[in-house]
Amino acid sequence: MRKIIITTGYMLSGSSAATDLVSEFENVSNQFGSFEYIFLHCPNGVFDLEDKLLRNNNSIRSDEALRTFKEEMRALYSKKLWWPANYKKNLSPNFYKIVNEYCEELIDVKTTSLWYNQQKPTTLIMNLKIILYKILKKLTFNKIYIGQPLRYKNMVLCYKDDKEFYNISKKFINNVINDMDINGNNDMLMDQLLLPHNLYRMENYFDDNAKVIVVERDPRDVFILNKYKYRLLGSDVPFSFNVEDFCKQYKALRNNEEIIENKNILRVKFEDFVYKYDEIEKKVADFLGYNLKKHTRKFERFDPKKSIMNTQVYLKNEKYNQEIAYIEEHLKNYLYDFDKYK
Repeated sequence: MRKIIITTGYMLSGSSAATDLVSEFENVSNQFGSFEYIFLHCPNGVFDLEDKLLRNNNSIRSDEALRTFKEEMRALYSKKLWWPANYKKNLSPNFYKIVNEYCEELIDVKTTSLWYNQQKPTTLIMNLKIILYKILKKLTFNKIYIGQPLRYKNMVLCYKDDKEFYNISKKFINNVINDMDINGNNDMLMDQLLLPHNLYRMENYFDDNAKVIVVERDPRDVFILNKYKYRLLGSDVPFSFNVEDFCKQYKALRNNEEIIENKNILRVKFEDFVYKYDEIEKKVADFLGYNLKKHTRKFERFDPKKSIMNTQVYLKNEKYNQEIAYIEEHLKNYLYDFDKYK
């Protein structure tokens, strides 16, 4: 059985190092490099669909859940100028067709019933119709009542139990991955298909062939790179540029993660790819069940001699000192020990 290899991290944690290293092995498909596949964990993605259908479902909740899921998937499929999207090109031309098949399998009931979610005014035309209908009703002394204008007609309802939902969802994920495979039975490498905070869901959606590599990075470099480099390039991530708020946010982010023991999850540090390259190369290969002889494109995508420039950046300017001292005091459990490599 071929493997599904997922690289992930905590925003700017350097997970692309794992993506690049693994892609250098034979028989690994990574057509779009570090493109981030977010359709499981994005807002209104598969995991939100799970929470709505299995935890908070009611007489109309599933209608809203399935419709917003399809809307989000259509946006990911069709929006060419949205960087995590354009799935028609970056994943498969058949992606939205597979989404529709997935939703149809989840639906238990299609009904002509309506409720307040369909009646919510969302456009100027709807608002004008509501006003017109009310005026007409008053002028005719309630003899003419056209009704409320609707955003859409008909409702779809889903009442699947946990087992049914997970089986159908697992089939959906496999269909998506199988459809995007251009090289037969190669192992599939997909960046950010899961996040560290989603890993507790992993066994419900994947078989034993899924392998996850979680990369973390010294928060001193994360903060400095985000504030003083990537922000200027217009590609910052949603970490605060205020060091006190950053520390609160980073600690909360890491504490909010439900750590699970799973032989299919490997946790590594970005800095080890640079300072302990041979050791991390073997660790990753052993984890994936690869022979090091299969590492035939070594250094083509990940070169530790180049990536070393992205470590200890917090030492490169004295203006960082006060902020770094604060991080060292408040996030000491997440710091990398660079001293042993001096």
